[in-house]
Amino acid sequence: MTATAATATAATARAGHRIRRAAWLTNAVFWTAFAVLEGVNHGALAAAFAVAFLFAPDLTFLVGIRDTARVQRGQLQPRAVPYYNAAHRALVPLALMVAFPFSPITWAPIFAALCGWMGHISYDRALGYGLRTKEGFQRG
Repeated sequence: MTATAATATAATARAGHRIRRAAWLTNAVFWTAFAVLEGVNHGALAAAFAVAFLFAPDLTFLVGIRDTARVQRGQLQPRAVPYYNAAHRALVPLALMVAFPFSPITWAPIFAALCGWMGHISYDRALGYGLRTKEGFQRG
């Protein structure tokens, strides 16, 4: 591969990365607005659930907090990785949102919480944070 072709390939990859991050940011704004709407329509409890689940996925960091002195900067304690990855997969809250209208549960704060959770995941992806490898580092 020539230097010009390599440069063009790298530029294309960077552009694709920027587009993906912009799409995730758009998604994050959508889910945040939806969570706010749920809070406005269904009251303070729905708003509280949305805010709680906007921050709750990062509580998985606490699983390995006792061993933080033994890991490198930017590395998550490997014991916490399965919990972190489970809480940061967009498919989980999305699947629950799809199932929610068909379930016998009709409590609005649950749906508001799912909107907050999707907002959290979307903001993470927009800021460049993704799932972790089994060693605890960001996936490339």
